[in-house]
Amino acid sequence: MKKILIAVDETKGSKDAFETGSNICSCMRPDSIVLVFVEKFEGRSLMDEMLGEAEMSTLREELEGTEYKEALDKKADRILEYYRKALKEKGITGVKSVIKAGHPADEILKTADEEGVDMIIIGSRGKRTSHVFMGSVSREVVNRSEVPVFVIKERGSH
Repeated sequence: MKKILIAVDETKGSKDAFETGSNICSCMRPDSIVLVFVEKFEGRSLMDEMLGEAEMSTLREELEGTEYKEALDKKADRILEYYRKALKEKGITGVKSVIKAGHPADEILKTADEEGVDMIIIGSRGKRTSHVFMGSVSREVVNRSEVPVFVIKERGSH
């Protein structure tokens, strides 16, 4: 595996998955790691489910250059820096950070394709009632990916 994508966010589950994923990377010694963070509009974003790609694209364009978008970007940078630093402490270099906005599964898969990764590492939050309505990002990534996906279940999930 030369290039591995790790999908990250600010949740405890993502940090747990990252810890396991970065240990795997330490053993595999890939040439590079792509960290991807998908910005989400505030709230548990029903917009992701209700708006199509064209509407989401228009919304992203409208938000570009606003204070709201700047705040989202600062948050993304802070989160990605946390993970970059953790990788560096493990002696892992060759890390690229990517910030995307949109449907998380779509953006993770697009980034994997654009970056030509050999594997995706993503966390799963286990069983939640919202999965019935919202769907699972990790499940969607697994079902649609053209490269192997390593799903790491959140500690304490049943």
